[in-house]
Amino acid sequence: MRLIHGVLGALLALPLLASAEEIGQVSTVFKFVGPNDRIVVEAFDDPKVPGVTCYLSRAKTGGVKGGLGLAEDRAEASIACRQVGPIQLPADLKDGEEVFKERTSLVFKTMQVVRFYDQKRNTLVYLVYSDRLIEGSPQNAVTAIPIMPWPAVH
Repeated sequence: MRLIHGVLGALLALPLLASAEEIGQVSTVFKFVGPNDRIVVEAFDDPKVPGVTCYLSRAKTGGVKGGLGLAEDRAEASIACRQVGPIQLPADLKDGEEVFKERTSLVFKTMQVVRFYDQKRNTLVYLVYSDRLIEGSPQNAVTAIPIMPWPAVH
């Protein structure tokens, strides 16, 4: 019972993370059995900063293992975030805060997006990278959004 309470407590303590919506995909490698290897484009809104949408492209491994969810996806990813509405920064914004996370292998590897605020330039900076329980990857991508006034709708 203590274990169940501990797990539930840990889950409730997790930060609010965005979930991605698939925008599209292209095949990169044909597989005779199982789905093809592909590049997937996904979109997610920053859960803490309204007015920001990020677009993430990343590799998804196909084949039998990929079809069963057992394959390890590659670490490469690309990100582009844009201001899509008025931005009001919350008071509790933390540098390096995780805004998106997805498993890229059965257990040990994840791809995540973290946010920074460059106060001097009034710019939000988003970094995507992959990590692994033992050893992460230095491959990463970054995008920046200068916070601009948003025209009022009449």
